[in-house]
Amino acid sequence: MSKENPWSIKTVNSFIEQYPLLKDHPYLSDRWHYENGCILKAIAEVYEFTGSQEYYKYIKRNMDTYVGEDGTIKGYMIEEYNLDQINQGKLLLFLYRHTQDYKYIKAARVLVTQLKGHPRTSEGGFWHKKIYPYQMWLDGLYMASPFLAEYAELELKPLLFDDVAAQLILVEKHTRNAQTGLLYHGWDESKEQEWANADHGCSPHVWGRAIGWYCMAVVDVLDYLPIDHKHRGQIIGIFERLYKALVRIQDEKTGLWCQVMGEEGRTGNYLEATGSAMIVYAGAKGLNKGYLSPGYRGSVERGYQGILEQWVEVDEHGHVHLHQNNKGAGLGGSPYRDGSYTYYIGEQVVSDDPKGLAPFILACVETEKAGRS
Repeated sequence: MSKENPWSIKTVNSFIEQYPLLKDHPYLSDRWHYENGCILKAIAEVYEFTGSQEYYKYIKRNMDTYVGEDGTIKGYMIEEYNLDQINQGKLLLFLYRHTQDYKYIKAARVLVTQLKGHPRTSEGGFWHKKIYPYQMWLDGLYMASPFLAEYAELELKPLLFDDVAAQLILVEKHTRNAQTGLLYHGWDESKEQEWANADHGCSPHVWGRAIGWYCMAVVDVLDYLPIDHKHRGQIIGIFERLYKALVRIQDEKTGLWCQVMGEEGRTGNYLEATGSAMIVYAGAKGLNKGYLSPGYRGSVERGYQGILEQWVEVDEHGHVHLHQNNKGAGLGGSPYRDGSYTYYIGEQVVSDDPKGLAPFILACVETEKAGRS
């Protein structure tokens, strides 16, 4: 792309033109929802990068459909104790920083109240949801940890940083496969779930997007975790160790990653956009911030170019599309998701899912910051 039209701006402009309101997107709705938070957070990063008021107004217009003047959040119930419901709160903090409007920080404090009372494992790890007892999923780390870290900085609550760091360390401790260095999608402390291994409680496979969620959580938390925090270096070390494992399984031809990691080449497995974009974003940001050793630059650049070459398309209207997105995957629930290989490769594959567009935009921003667009 030319310097006048980098991919970050082109993609955000395309999204806003097509979907003036989030609910106009086929995979979004007018509910308070983590996917809304994903795309708005990406747009917020492009706003910070460019200063375009159009992007700021888009975020505020959409967020104000959910947040009342008294700080209430439309469609949110604290009693759900659902980590997914925290993610959109990142935009409350963004708007409070830019407006000093009390309603935004009041709403954010409600989400913090949820986390203070959130159900936990015996070591203090957040359950992914109340309906998933004693389970930590990698997904939840992105949903809640960067929000809580930013809130701790904004409201001068340093004790909260300890909780943020503990979540990242705990889930890595329990989900890491020592042979591969990769992290399983979920862990059930109670070992009661059908998907949980009887010995260690982990789900049976490594899901690409789950790894992506965790990588993004780490690099975003580090924006706020104090430089002298006792666990900062440990978390950076965990991140580099994980990235090293990811490079080992990176597709040689395209620079991308599979839907089910550790099963590369198995029938039915496929290179997947959302997880790949998340890993590339985290890697690019890690390089920019110095969290990753410079030797990883080639891997990150191959991944970024692979996304552009394999999955990005610009149509006749100038709209940017991202293909090969796994629409959704989880564990348990009803109908029951057993975490099997067949389950993960059988979930729907779509284009332009916000869970792919958002990290793609973020990857573009980090690449453009480094002058490598």
